[in-house]
Amino acid sequence: MKLLMFNDFRLGVLKGDTVVDVTAVVQKIPHTGPGDLMNGLIARWPEYRGALEKAASEGKGLPVSQVKIRPPLPKPVNVDCMAVNYMEDGKRAKNVKAADAMGYIFGYVNFIDGSARGVLPPGNTFYQMKSRDTFAPIGPYLVTADEIKDPQKLQVKLWVNGQLKQNYNTDDMAHKIPRCIEWITSIHELEPGDILATGTNHRGLSAFQDGDTVELEVEHLGKLTIKVRDELKRTWARETRLEREQKGQEGTTPQLTGKYAQA
Repeated sequence: MKLLMFNDFRLGVLKGDTVVDVTAVVQKIPHTGPGDLMNGLIARWPEYRGALEKAASEGKGLPVSQVKIRPPLPKPVNVDCMAVNYMEDGKRAKNVKAADAMGYIFGYVNFIDGSARGVLPPGNTFYQMKSRDTFAPIGPYLVTADEIKDPQKLQVKLWVNGQLKQNYNTDDMAHKIPRCIEWITSIHELEPGDILATGTNHRGLSAFQDGDTVELEVEHLGKLTIKVRDELKRTWARETRLEREQKGQEGTTPQLTGKYAQA
């Protein structure tokens, strides 16, 4: 099932190119907002799945083109991003063994792990790079785990302004999904609705800049499209990490113009 939030954070099920409003089915789930509602649904999925399937099959859908799609997980308690590795939970998970890990996954969603590389001053830079507003766009919908036969064999593509920058498969992960879950849950408990981002292949990446259109498409998960806005109007060269590597250059592309550019 493909779940999404739309318009004023109504709960919908994607059926073809239409969205069926199933909000009424889940109103008895205790919640104070759309984030609590989705997390509560994930925690109570066995109880509500049948009713949602029935409502989706019988309901009349609205064309996707006529609705505003919202983030499908509006309020995760935790967002854990795997570094240099190149997922989503159901029930609470703590000290999960790798052999049992897949049973804790509710579903899968596109996720762009934004980074402000080169942020100054130095020290605690991962927090500064990774934790800024708008740096974790997700969507367009959440696909339940039963629809994904093998999450370790999904093709991933990313375009910037129509140019293909990334094209790789999730079978290339250094640490597979069960190991990621095992490691994270040995550090802290995961709550229903939490996000575990599994990393990316960095070689095709380049700096996102003001006015860019970025599209991420993971096989079976739809296409997430975002528009980049930088009030400082900074610029970088468009070369990728792979291109720099082939020229014997290290690190990310230097900033060319705008605030914080090095003289």
